[in-house]
Amino acid sequence: MENHENCIFCKIVAGIIPCQKVYEDDEVFGFKDINPAAPIHFLLIPKRHITTLEADAPLDAQLLGRMMALAPRLAVEQGCRPGREGGFRLSLNNGADGGQEVYHTHLHVMGGPRPWNK
Repeated sequence: MENHENCIFCKIVAGIIPCQKVYEDDEVFGFKDINPAAPIHFLLIPKRHITTLEADAPLDAQLLGRMMALAPRLAVEQGCRPGREGGFRLSLNNGADGGQEVYHTHLHVMGGPRPWNK
């Protein structure tokens, strides 16, 4: 696993910075957002440092797909209502114009009763 010493998400994966972990396996780490934009808001990140989607090699498509596939199960486990009456939002900001603030690819999973404050 590649680690970038100045990356906050790499430090979270390494246990240097504490978090509220919601998921972990060999390749993916999930934790609650410290500044939530919804009642339920957590991030899924690859453990390996990948800066942006453009930096992803074709090999990373399977990893990114796994993150997307994990999101519904974890959203329900964290309290999102399933199905048409419930649901959640996925957001992956990419690059400065896309609103990316931390340059380690990450998937926001947000849900819970609306309206959200932000």
